[in-house]
Amino acid sequence: MHDTPLNQSTNISIMILIDAKCLHAVNSACHLSDLFEHLQKAIELEHATIPPYLTAMISLMPGKNQEIRDLIHSVVIEEMLHMSIAANILNAIGGSPVINKPDFIPTYPGPLPMNINKQLTVHLERFSKDVVKRTFMEIEEPENPILFPEKMRLNNLTEDSVATIGQFYLSIRRKIEQIAEDVLPGDADKQMVSHMFSSDELFPILTKQDAIHAIDIIIEQGEGTAESPLATRGNLAHYYRFEEIYKGKKLVEDPSADNGYSFGPPIPFDESGVFPIAANTMVKDLPDSTSDEKEIRRMAEEFRYSYTKLLNGLHRTFNGDPGFISDTLGLMYDVKIIGEKLAATPFPGRNGETVGPPFEFSAAGI
Repeated sequence: MHDTPLNQSTNISIMILIDAKCLHAVNSACHLSDLFEHLQKAIELEHATIPPYLTAMISLMPGKNQEIRDLIHSVVIEEMLHMSIAANILNAIGGSPVINKPDFIPTYPGPLPMNINKQLTVHLERFSKDVVKRTFMEIEEPENPILFPEKMRLNNLTEDSVATIGQFYLSIRRKIEQIAEDVLPGDADKQMVSHMFSSDELFPILTKQDAIHAIDIIIEQGEGTAESPLATRGNLAHYYRFEEIYKGKKLVEDPSADNGYSFGPPIPFDESGVFPIAANTMVKDLPDSTSDEKEIRRMAEEFRYSYTKLLNGLHRTFNGDPGFISDTLGLMYDVKIIGEKLAATPFPGRNGETVGPPFEFSAAGI
């Protein structure tokens, strides 16, 4: 990926943009401890993309639109990987990830952590090609998309006031390279690895070079490179996977195309195979007068409890008990199953809508 200096950029798109103060703060760091809060924000940002992607995936009916489901699922898994990498790096430089605090889960609809682009409000909503284009591709858009770059200038934002997520990660990478000793000071026993990820993607961060390599993985899987839509392991970067879904066609190698790739075989989409879940469902939105309503609300509360318990499990995993990741993976399955049940359940009092998964904090889950 190219590192484009802010002042050399000629256009700004409506992709995720962060306050350039975050970048400047990283650049002015003198000690590794100065990076703690910024890596914590990186963890929060990586997590914040997961609920909207999961909500869209859960809204796909079982056995329908399998190819689309697989593509979204692959991105969710890699966002979990990026969150884990960021947590391992924070531990490696001597910090402590905080994943079980109430405001760790963003409020939806709303902006993502560190995002100052008010034009990009992220909702939790059912799958549609519109949400893929309007939200998912905007979240994952690289600095310089290879294909179909369509950029626009933002109101009231200047090139000096904003930075991209890629630039943010590159700043952290450069700072670690500048100020860290070859061997990082964190407790090696806090590093988490899991059979869920390959060892060349999630590995113990013990040295400066480990941290640099890990940050490169995050950037390339999310954005690809300036020359290719491919990221690590030959997979398409997230932006291009979502573009495949939006266009309904696979992006395949094509020696006759200018950039070596073109959209080819179809990716079918059956709109009737999507549950009409209510956007941004919260537990408080559900009535609880009748026995049926109470049961639906109980199920929504169970989802909220399980998701919070999952985050608490990750907090424990990244704060001295890395082996607890095995228990935590089981909670991920629970969240998926309950979410799918809710998506198939009619929303009480709302004709034509079903219940969305409420990604909210539950004090009972801690």
